[in-house]
Amino acid sequence: MATLLLNPIAFSIGSLSVHWYGLILGFGALAGLLIAIREGKRFGIQPEFFMDLLLLGVPSAIIGARIYFVAFKWDDYKDHLVDVFKIWNGGIAIYGALIGAIICAVIYFRYRGYNFWRIADICAPALLTGQMIGRWGNYVNQEAYGGPVEESFLRDRLHLPNFIVDQMNVQGVYHHPTFLYESLWSLVGIIILFVLRRQRFLRAAELFLSYFIWYSIGRFFIEGLRTDSLAFIGPNWLASFVNGLWKPMEWFGFEHGALDPAYGNVRISQLLAIFIVVAAVIIIIVRRATGKAEVRYLDPIYSTKAAHDHVPDAAGEETGAERDEPPAEAVKDNQSAENTEDKKE
Repeated sequence: MATLLLNPIAFSIGSLSVHWYGLILGFGALAGLLIAIREGKRFGIQPEFFMDLLLLGVPSAIIGARIYFVAFKWDDYKDHLVDVFKIWNGGIAIYGALIGAIICAVIYFRYRGYNFWRIADICAPALLTGQMIGRWGNYVNQEAYGGPVEESFLRDRLHLPNFIVDQMNVQGVYHHPTFLYESLWSLVGIIILFVLRRQRFLRAAELFLSYFIWYSIGRFFIEGLRTDSLAFIGPNWLASFVNGLWKPMEWFGFEHGALDPAYGNVRISQLLAIFIVVAAVIIIIVRRATGKAEVRYLDPIYSTKAAHDHVPDAAGEETGAERDEPPAEAVKDNQSAENTEDKKE
């Protein structure tokens, strides 16, 4: 019994079919770009910088996401290699996308003379915005949903609108709309990041790391609801540890999404989420304790390879206005801080 209410294909041009999944991902990338451009203007960074970053970052993210997914699903693709390239059918992993995008960003930022952490901080809300919007591609494809649930749970307890409840009816069985849970979690995270980046106590790297902490916490609990998680067979103590951390979800009436025991008992995304949260917290603490976090988020940003003029600080005041270059002391201090970070990192 087919229950897919929406046609995954938005429109066709001859033999070329344009899928909603791709359009939604593209819209998410564009929304993120606009947010990054707007914040970049506060620091005197030209929009073209972020446009070039998007042109390089999106392909890198897609490649990384697909490699990550296919690597853990190789048995499904090894005899059908052409399916590896059919990303419009879904099957990309967000952590793989982040790995690909970060590798691209490290290279691009160094090429343009910017400190990685400073620009990554600016891009943090943009990344979360893209993820928030991109999850609706899973809604259209009727994929990445959670385990079975009663229709009354969706309508009466969660009070979800009909268009979501009906789309979560997969082959006659209703499922958790995990795409919606993650999208809403990302929306709250965007608001938090917007508030954080206005605070003077925030240091360089901490907004980007806060993004990882927030997203990974949500992903850990939401991932436990899904039935299509990438997983592996791990030791029983590790599975028990992960399941124990997820236990609070049961207090709210949620149940673990079933996984085939022969496929795995430890969800890779959950384990990675735990690692990321712990690592991000440690990095923040170590950077503060060792003095590597002296530069604040609101401090001016300079490129070591570009001409500097009319460089505003984050409060909207211009530094070095009417000059061909910023104050020599500022450039020297900024370069020194960046070089010190590069050596230690």
